[in-house]
Parts: sequence; C-alpha cells; structure tokens
Amino acid sequence: MTAVVVDLEGQRQAMLRGNGSPIHSSDNAYYKAYSAASLTLARKEDSTKAVAERMAKAAPTTVPSTPLPNVTYAVGGVAIMAAGKTIGGIGVSGAPGGQFDEECARAAIAKIQDRMK
Repeated sequence: MTAVVVDLEGQRQAMLRGNGSPIHSSDNAYYKAYSAASLTLARKEDSTKAVAERMAKAAPTTVPSTPLPNVTYAVGGVAIMAAGKTIGGIGVSGAPGGQFDEECARAAIAKIQDRMK
C-alpha cells in the first residue's frame, strides 16, 4: 500500500510506499489526497467517498463533464482536520478494495489526531 499526505495547496508533505505496492498506487494515493484536500472544503465533506456519493445523486448537468487534473472520486481519500478546519488530505491506495484504503487513512489520522492543532 501507499499513503500520501498533501497540504491545502496540493503539495506532497509525506509519502510512504510499502514493498510490493502496485505500480499505480503512488499516483492514486496522491490523487485521493489531493481530491480530499480540495473537493471536501466547499460542502464540509470528509472524504472522497462522501463526494462521490453526493455526485452520484446529483443531476447530470451539475456533475463536471471535463476531468480535472489530479482529481479522483475513488474511495481512499480523507480530509485531515484540525480545530474544525481542513488542513490537508491523506490518500491511501493499494489495499484489496477501496473500503480498506479509507479505513487505513482514517486509522492513520486517528493515530496523530491528538497532536494536530
């Protein structure tokens, strides 16, 4: 698996890649982190999963038809919050299923939550 942390400008702040991670997991983890940091701000959502669920219910005319660079709606991106504000995003990729990617991202945030201000 691979985990990537970005700030609100989409800049990588950290990356950890496990041995044997799938070849595309580094890019996918970045896209998930980038998307979590950028797409969740407007509606106070906390993950790429929440954004994808909202968009699935939206009228087709409200869903962007042109792909945005570095944006994905794949499960595994989670907003990093401190003092009630989004300060970045974490993306995890490479688990056998997106639900596990998100679980890993949330577990990582939980480990350090008490140190974030």
